[in-house]
Amino acid sequence: MTKLAPPPHGPEHEIKLRDALEERYLAYALSTIMHRALPDVRDGLKPVHRRVLYAMRQLKLDPGSGFKKSARVVGDVIGRYHPHGDQSVYDALVRLAQDFSVRYPLVDGQGNFGNVDGDNAAAMRYTEARLTDVAALLLDEMDDDTVDFRETYDGEDREPVVLPGAFPNLLANGASGIAVGMATSIPPHNAAELCDAALHLIKHPNARTDKLVEFVQGPDFPTGGIIVESREAIAEAYATGRGGFRVRARWVREELPRGHWQIVVTEIPYQVQKSKLIEKIAELLVAKKLPLLDDVRDESAEEIRLVLVPKSKTVDPEHLMESLFRASDLESRFPLNLNVLSAEQVPGVMSLRDALQAWLDHRKVVLIRRSNFRLQKIAKRLEVLDGYLIAYLNLDEVIRIIREEDEPKAELMRVFKLTDNQAEAILNMRLRSLRKLEEMEIRGEHKELIAEQKALNALLKSEQAQWAKVGEEIREVKAKYGPKTELGRRRTTFADAPAIEFVPPEAMIEREPVTIVCSAKGWIRSMKGHLAPDAEIKYKEGDGERFVLHAETTDKLILFATDGRFYTLAADKLPGGRGHGEPVRLLIDMEEGREIVQIFVHQPGRKLLVASLEGNGFIVPEDEVVAMRRAGKQVLNVSGADEAVACAVVQGDHVAVIGENRKLLLFPIAEVNEMTRGKGMRLQSYKDGGLDDVKCFRLKDGLTVYDRSGRARLFADLKDWVGKRAQAGRLPPKGFPSGPKFGGAFGAA
Repeated sequence: MTKLAPPPHGPEHEIKLRDALEERYLAYALSTIMHRALPDVRDGLKPVHRRVLYAMRQLKLDPGSGFKKSARVVGDVIGRYHPHGDQSVYDALVRLAQDFSVRYPLVDGQGNFGNVDGDNAAAMRYTEARLTDVAALLLDEMDDDTVDFRETYDGEDREPVVLPGAFPNLLANGASGIAVGMATSIPPHNAAELCDAALHLIKHPNARTDKLVEFVQGPDFPTGGIIVESREAIAEAYATGRGGFRVRARWVREELPRGHWQIVVTEIPYQVQKSKLIEKIAELLVAKKLPLLDDVRDESAEEIRLVLVPKSKTVDPEHLMESLFRASDLESRFPLNLNVLSAEQVPGVMSLRDALQAWLDHRKVVLIRRSNFRLQKIAKRLEVLDGYLIAYLNLDEVIRIIREEDEPKAELMRVFKLTDNQAEAILNMRLRSLRKLEEMEIRGEHKELIAEQKALNALLKSEQAQWAKVGEEIREVKAKYGPKTELGRRRTTFADAPAIEFVPPEAMIEREPVTIVCSAKGWIRSMKGHLAPDAEIKYKEGDGERFVLHAETTDKLILFATDGRFYTLAADKLPGGRGHGEPVRLLIDMEEGREIVQIFVHQPGRKLLVASLEGNGFIVPEDEVVAMRRAGKQVLNVSGADEAVACAVVQGDHVAVIGENRKLLLFPIAEVNEMTRGKGMRLQSYKDGGLDDVKCFRLKDGLTVYDRSGRARLFADLKDWVGKRAQAGRLPPKGFPSGPKFGGAFGAA
C-alpha cells in the first residue's frame, strides 16, 4: 500500500486560524450571495432557475412542443450545469410552474405540481414540463450573441451568464432568498404596469420614483387579495427599496334564509397555506379567542371558498373580519427588500427606478449586440451573393474551371478575383440550384440586405433610435400581457387602511348577562343570566358560597389576592355554568398558600382602597391594577406574616376601619395617600391581632353594615368614633353586627 507523504510543515506553511477562517468564510459568503440567494437585476433569475430554463431550451421544450418528464430536465440540469441535489433543483422547477406561487409561470407543468393547501408536488418521474411563452421571451435571441457565455462547472459545456430577458421578470415574478448577512424579498407585480413605467422612463430619463409609482401601483400577487397600505407608505417603499405591504383576504357577505348570513373568503394572502390558515383559525376557536366566530369550513374546489359562520346574525361582519385579520393569517405583511445583483455583479438594494433602469439598460445592450451580430451575418451573405452573381454571369467558365482544373478553388479566386468564402460557396452549390440562380432574385435579395444593413448602421449610430426600438419591443410585451388578457389582468386590488384601528372588547364579544360564582375553595364559573339572590347554586361536596356577582360577557373581572397582587380575567373566558367550574389557579398564576380577598367587575376611572393585616394601606387608581399577564400585578407590598385582607371602592369622604379586636375607627379619606404600588401608610393601630375590614362612606349619610344574614343596618350618629388615621379606635356602637366585617356587596355605601 502506498504511503502518503506527510503534509508540509514549517514557518512558511503556517497561517493564523483567524485569517484562515475569515478567508474561507468570506469565500463561502460570496458564493452564497453570487450563485445562490440573490437574483440578477437584468433577468430576475437566480442561477438555478436560469439553468433550469436553459436546459429546457436545449431539450427543445418550447411552448408549442410536447412535454418531457421532469426527471429528464432535472437530470440535464444537475449533470451539465448545476452540481447540486436533484430535489432542490426539482423544487425550483416546481415553483416556476405553480400559478399560485409565480405571477407569470415560466414552466408549463403537466401532472400534480402541488396546491395552495401546501401539498407537495408528485415525484419528478410522474410529472412533465415544458416552457411557457413568458420563458420563451426571456430566452429569445440567445443565439444572436446577445449575452455572454461561460464554461460550466466541469468545463465540458457552456452556459449563459444572464438571459436576454425581454420580459421584466425581476419585478413581475419577484424573488426571495437568504444569503450570508443579507436577504432579498421582492413581491410580484403586474407586467403591463411595469411596461408602462419603463416606457415612461425611456421618454423621461430623469423621472423620479414617485412618478413611476403612478404606473406601478403596487404588488400584484398571483393569489389576489387586497392591499391596505397607504399610498405614502407604498411610495416610500419603492423609493428606498425597503418596506412592506399589508395584504388582506378578499371576502363577501353571503345571505342565508331567515336573516342569517355567513362570510365567504375567496382569496387569501400570498404564500399563506390554506390548510394551515384553517388550522390556526380552528385553534383560536377552541381557545375561545374568537368570540364572534362560531365555525369555519373549507368548501374549496378549483377556487378558494372558505366559509366563516358568525355566532349570531346580530354580529357586525366588519368587526368579525377585523378580529380575524388581527388574530390569523387572513392578513399578512409581505416585506419589500429589493436587494439584487447589479449588471456588474455587485449586491445592493435598489429603488423601483434603479431596477427598471437596469432592465432597460440590459435590453439596450442586447439590442446593440443583436444588431452587430446581424450586421456580421448580412456582410457574410452579401459576400456570398456577390460571388453567386459573378458565377451566374460567367456560368460556362465556372463550370469549365470546376471540371478541368486540379485546384478549382484557387483558379476561381484568381480568374474572378473572388474571396475564399465566395469560392467555397460556389463550389458547395448544388447543380439543382443553378436553374434558380436568376439574376433578378439575387439582386432583389442583395438590395433588401443592403437596406437592412443601412438601417442597422443608422440604429447603432443613434441612441435615440435604440431607445425607440427598445420601447417598441416593450409595447409588444405589454400588448401580449395587457390588462385585457386573462394572465395580465390585475388580481390584487387596493383599499384604504381600515377605519377600525381598534376593536373594543364589547364589539368583539356578544354582550350577555352572566352571574360569576366563585366558591370558598376557589372554583370559578360563569352562569348565564343574572341569578336572583335566593337562586339555588350547587357546589362540590365540602365547598360553599364565597363570591356571587352579576356581570356581562364584555366585562373584565379583577381578583385581589392575599399576596397583594391583582389579577385580571375576561368574563367571556370563564368556564361555563355546567358542573362546578374550574379552579381559579388554572386561569391565573397565583402562588400556593395564597387566597382570594375580593372579586369585582372592573370599572375604569374608579379608585380602590387596599389594606393589609398589619393595618397599612393606600388608595390606588383602579386602572393601574389591571394586569395583562397571568402572573398578575403587584400593588400592595406585604412581607413575613403580613398579608392583604381588604379592598374597597373609594367613595364618600370618610374611611371606616375595623380590626380583629372589634375596635372601630372612622377618619377622613383625605388622610390616605394615593399610590400605584407600595406598603402604604398606617390606617389603624393594634395591640393584638390586626385589621379585618375597611369601607369608604359619606359620614352625613351614615354607615351601612350587613349582618351574617345579609340584612342591612344603618348607623347615623358616629361622631364619637371619628378620629385620626392610625389611632386604635373604640368598640362599635350598640346593635353593631357581631361579625367583625362590614359585609354587603362590594362597594356598597
